[in-house]
Amino acid sequence: MNTINNNLHRYILPSLSGKGRGAVLLRGMGLLLLTSLLFTSCGIYKSYERPADLQTDGLYGSAQTGSGEQSTGAMHWRQFFTDPTLQALIQQALTQNTSMRQVDLQIQEAQAYLKCSKLAYIPSLVFTPQGQLSSWDWSAPNKTYSLPITASWQIGSFGQLRNAKKSAEVAVEQTQTVRMAVQQSLVANVANLYYTLCMLDAELAVSEQTTANWKQSVELNKKLMEAGRSNKAAVAQSEANYLNVSASVLDLQEAITQAENALCTILGEAPHHIQRTSLESFQAPAVQTGLPISLLQNRPDVRQAELKLASAFYAVNTAKAAFYPSLTISGTLGFTNSAGSTVINPGKFIWNALGQLTQPLFANGRLRAQKKVAELQQEEAKLAFQQSLVAAGNEVNTALATLQKTTGKDELIKAQVKALGDAVQATEALYKDNVSRSVNYLNVLTAQTGLLSAQLGLISNQFATVQATIDLYQALGGGSIE
Repeated sequence: MNTINNNLHRYILPSLSGKGRGAVLLRGMGLLLLTSLLFTSCGIYKSYERPADLQTDGLYGSAQTGSGEQSTGAMHWRQFFTDPTLQALIQQALTQNTSMRQVDLQIQEAQAYLKCSKLAYIPSLVFTPQGQLSSWDWSAPNKTYSLPITASWQIGSFGQLRNAKKSAEVAVEQTQTVRMAVQQSLVANVANLYYTLCMLDAELAVSEQTTANWKQSVELNKKLMEAGRSNKAAVAQSEANYLNVSASVLDLQEAITQAENALCTILGEAPHHIQRTSLESFQAPAVQTGLPISLLQNRPDVRQAELKLASAFYAVNTAKAAFYPSLTISGTLGFTNSAGSTVINPGKFIWNALGQLTQPLFANGRLRAQKKVAELQQEEAKLAFQQSLVAAGNEVNTALATLQKTTGKDELIKAQVKALGDAVQATEALYKDNVSRSVNYLNVLTAQTGLLSAQLGLISNQFATVQATIDLYQALGGGSIE
């Protein structure tokens, strides 16, 4: 509304008090423009506001923790991932990754378009010098020239320029949100690959230790067979188990190489060994989901959905503005020696001014159709925005449930590993000393296999806890942009 008042006092009202034919023309244009303004809704000058009927209550289900809006997702990634080695890798990825560099260039492009939209408010100037030689029947040629500067100023577009600028501002925010999404994805991917390597290291260590133990079991069975206390079947079975776990060691080594190469690709480097600590070094911060409203600030996809709604809002305003008149003022100031067919030397200054008012009267329903389409697209964007919140809330609930389950299983699996370790020692001792005829190599094999499975299960559960924590961090927003 302030824009309308400013235009009235600066451009229209002064023209109504002028005299002469030019003033009469300007007065008529001013009256038409003023009449249109009186019937124009101020809605086309409104800024986007978040819908009042947006549903955010209960998005987390029963997973909400904490009563404030601050959540784990708002933490900076350095506060979340405290391993110095991992921090260095993440920083390296954010600096060197080509996706981050590309989105930075996209932000610069959007900012350039925004600058153009802002400059649309000021007049455009064009300098078009001209020169001409003309002769009649080979007489001495006449030399004419013109040095004009032409200005054009669109001052009465009824919100079109403003809504174009607002749309450009939204586009800048959208590219910034894309950058936030790329950063959060990079941080999560580097962390997942880093702890995947830590998990594979732990599995490799267990497998190598099992290989050494089962190799001793093969040697023991051979000695027992020589002493007549075992048989060929037990020796062959022990050898098969040893060879199987030896093959798994090679598989793990290959998986480590693949994971390191994948991480090097993210870092933008040639394949090389990745320095790392251990899976046990991961220390997750206390989880605080905060209120669901925090998703609006932290989640890139939710923010992107809202920005699309804002863009659709300004598109509706632009469609409405097309129904109202547009006022353009243009003029020329220059120096010339050409006055029609007369050549004047020396040259003289020349100027002219023109005001043009354009009011759509009949466009075969095109303007109404464009407005209807824009309004429908705005409704679609609103539904997509609400759905993005629902999906985000479900992701938070799922990640937190997984984290609680894996955390609860950790102590149980540790107790299982200890019990199976005791069982292996006792069974091997009975089998070796031949105290009980009821204990054969099948009992030893069952105990050893159960222990290996439990040890690998513990490592897998620890890694699942790490992944669930990272997933929850992402579901809550994934931290702030640097």
